[in-house]
Amino acid sequence: MQIGLSINEFLFCATLVTGLCRCAWRWKVRAMPEPPKRRPLWATLGADLFVVVALIFTCRVAVADWPRVPSGSMEPTLRVGDYLLINHLAYGPRLPFTNTAIEFGSPQRGDVVVFRYPHDVSQFYVKRLVGMPGDVVVFNDGTVSINGEPPDAQVLEDGALAALSIRRSAEDRGQWMVRESAGAPPRVLKINPFVRGRLPLNQEDPGISENCRSPRGGEWQCTVPAEHYLMLGDNRDASADSRAWGFLSHDQVYGKAVRVLFNFDEPERAWLPL
Repeated sequence: MQIGLSINEFLFCATLVTGLCRCAWRWKVRAMPEPPKRRPLWATLGADLFVVVALIFTCRVAVADWPRVPSGSMEPTLRVGDYLLINHLAYGPRLPFTNTAIEFGSPQRGDVVVFRYPHDVSQFYVKRLVGMPGDVVVFNDGTVSINGEPPDAQVLEDGALAALSIRRSAEDRGQWMVRESAGAPPRVLKINPFVRGRLPLNQEDPGISENCRSPRGGEWQCTVPAEHYLMLGDNRDASADSRAWGFLSHDQVYGKAVRVLFNFDEPERAWLPL
């Protein structure tokens, strides 16, 4: 079992400590003939902070979370500095430390999923779910096809991007904006025309070596194993995803990103649906 230490785990510890302080002070006061005029610092912290910390922790674990996007691997869908609204009720809340789920649902193809990075579960990553368990995913020059369906991708001009509420940034210069709809609701990708997905699969990963074959760079086929997902970034040529670290285990799923809450550098992105 992997143990993850993130802000939620620290909030859990703070909730536990302040709750114990609160209970210990109440027990001590009951044993006194009369209440003291002043409380010690530890009792004040327990009384004043417990409710606040417990509410924040409960909200982040059971209902919603608001992490910040640190990299451009999901551009143009997500931008650096976006704060995301993560819906835990979409799949079910995760218990602290273990990421064990009280499952209400399961991820679906096309979801923007937040998960614990398989090689360091204290870190959270966000990618798009491209392949479900049992899917045969064919990747060619940056785009995918699912289960034998023909690829469905087209390069978009700026006018079409504006209709989709997508605005080019400085990082998008010289990049193709491609609308892809294979096997899931349509999404817009960013592809470098000089790279076009020619990032090699990590054949040293056991899951990749057993379930994938790649005749050349930028072309491969994978069968997604049971209880796992194939995750890709929308910025197909600048994303460390399943091509690098393998398939995502179901028990590492953390939540579903549903909206951009806000971005201090781009206020117009506030409340943008994903």
